Amino acid sequence: MEKFFKFSQYHTTAKQEIIAGITTFLTMAYIVIVNPVMLSATGMEKGALITATCLSAAIGTGLTGLWVNAPFAMAPGMGLNAFFTYTVVIGQGATWQEALGIVFLSGIVFVVLTVTGVRKALIEAIPVEMRLAVGAGIGLFIAFLGMQTMGLIVANPATLVGLGNFTKPVILGLIGLVLMAFFEVRRKKGGILLGILVVTILGIKMGEIHLPDALVAMPPSIAPIAFKLDIMGALKPALLGSIFSFVFVDLFDSLGTLLACANEAGLIDKDGKVEKIDKILEVDAGATMIGSILGTSTVTTFVESASGIAAGGRTGLTALTTATLFLLTLFFSPVIGIVPGFATAPALIIVGVFMFKNLLDIDLRNIETAIPCFLTIIMMPLSYSISIGIAFGFIAYVAIKIFVGKANTVKPILWVVALFSFLEVSGFLKKLAMMLG
Repeated sequence: MEKFFKFSQYHTTAKQEIIAGITTFLTMAYIVIVNPVMLSATGMEKGALITATCLSAAIGTGLTGLWVNAPFAMAPGMGLNAFFTYTVVIGQGATWQEALGIVFLSGIVFVVLTVTGVRKALIEAIPVEMRLAVGAGIGLFIAFLGMQTMGLIVANPATLVGLGNFTKPVILGLIGLVLMAFFEVRRKKGGILLGILVVTILGIKMGEIHLPDALVAMPPSIAPIAFKLDIMGALKPALLGSIFSFVFVDLFDSLGTLLACANEAGLIDKDGKVEKIDKILEVDAGATMIGSILGTSTVTTFVESASGIAAGGRTGLTALTTATLFLLTLFFSPVIGIVPGFATAPALIIVGVFMFKNLLDIDLRNIETAIPCFLTIIMMPLSYSISIGIAFGFIAYVAIKIFVGKANTVKPILWVVALFSFLEVSGFLKKLAMMLG
């Protein structure tokens, strides 16, 4: 193990790495519960989604540990699963099979961008403020979804949205929100997962949840969703913008996580660059493709990896430990399956808060920056679409640069992005799809 993971080079031990891996798992294990609940809104089978979530997380994280020897964990990403469910399937009317095809194609595009070097050009072309705005906007959107799922926010014919009635599920959800906030403020490891478990137990006590026949069982069959992706259907003109949106969000989500965690993990070289970043991003893209085949949304590098790194994780043994725990979780699917929406909804709100913190690094005093960033953020929840928010932001960014005489500062690749965004917002791609039958 010393020879393979190079413990002495990274000043760590096997014991420290295993503890770090357990820490990472505890902080991100909520995804095993939240992801199936969210994706099942598309009509996919929840039990199969539990298996797909655990397997894709185990494979992506395991590859990171064994091939890259890095302490990063991967799983179906928050925000990306919301985009899959509420924008592509519910919003655009795609089937979940077509949505899986879009995820697969976005993984291929991600690999091509990484191998050809276009990824670097794209990263350099898109302003930092816009990247941060996308993260903040997704955070706001996810929090809105959480409030809807809980029943705290409901439809209102006069004002579109309004405050819901304080039923038992809503009260339980609010208790969960308070608990998770308390745990996070006190920096309790696994606070989100613990909050979900407490609310689930309270739900059982109050008769809102019925216990399963067994606590441990063989994993649910993945057959209802595995290998069901529709790649040809995903190539409809109306859905092409979604491929770009998946690539964009996954790219900067992964990149942001790596940049945030690499320094503490000792993966910064003497030139200030992140070591192994290309290999990690390649695993990220590969895991996305594998995940779509298994039947889940985009697999990405989890920012919760920072908790394991803070606990001393420096090598791939941390990731391998986390991957092993995801595999073991497969056998507790009966327990996971009874967790209701009002128990997972507070987790969406807390994750939304974490993502919304990106707003702190945007200079909103500069109106040239404020307008496109604001439109990116606000249009996501208002249009119920992450891609629409991204599109409005890029259109506004380029338009403002033209207005103030700074069009020459816009990189060529950003002009292409803005044009594509305009075609999506204007409905041109949908009209083209209808024309093509």
